[in-house]
Amino acid sequence: MTSSNTDSPTHPYTREMAMIHQVFRRESRLLAELVQDVRPADTARSGVLAEHWRQYSVGLHAHHTGEDEVLWPVLLRHLDLDAEQVLAMEAQHRELSDGIAAVQGLMDRWEARALPEDRDELAEALRRHHRQLCAHLDEEEREVMPLVALHVNEEQWRAVGERGLAETPRNRLMIALGAILEDTPPEEREEFLARLPLPARVLWKLLGQRQYRRETDRIRGRHAAS
Repeated sequence: MTSSNTDSPTHPYTREMAMIHQVFRRESRLLAELVQDVRPADTARSGVLAEHWRQYSVGLHAHHTGEDEVLWPVLLRHLDLDAEQVLAMEAQHRELSDGIAAVQGLMDRWEARALPEDRDELAEALRRHHRQLCAHLDEEEREVMPLVALHVNEEQWRAVGERGLAETPRNRLMIALGAILEDTPPEEREEFLARLPLPARVLWKLLGQRQYRRETDRIRGRHAAS
């Protein structure tokens, strides 16, 4: 999900990166909490959360791949000493991929029988992933996004968003939008929506909000957002 309107040829709307990052921060935290709350042998519930984890991990992989393949090459052309900060982001992406693969193995084992010992090991792995991810996202926003704002133009920035949009299944677009808007302050929510094409705004108002609420209710249960 990305905005379509532009501010200027040289000032990308980098605030949307922090909004997307907030989705991954929230969902990685909630996954650990939700898994820890599952009763032993509740395989129906473990199946729901395993599928949510798969959606989450696919989305995170697509997000990081888009940065590695589209954003960082553009940025590196303009950097000298600061290039080490971008290279550090690439290394952290690889480290996060290793952690995600470990979680996936534990998730597959727990999903099958929902044993309490598997649940506890998985929840701890999810907590480690959350901590590692948040440290990475914090560093990227603090060290790299200011470089993006200086050296990446609006067209190049839009290409990153379009890459992510292309990899999002059409039936998940409103869910992705809802996830971005959920923790966004009202003024930023209005600005983000204003940047979307009119049909997307209408679809969100008529159908998307209800679709997102159903999704969060199904996944979170008592954790569902009010």
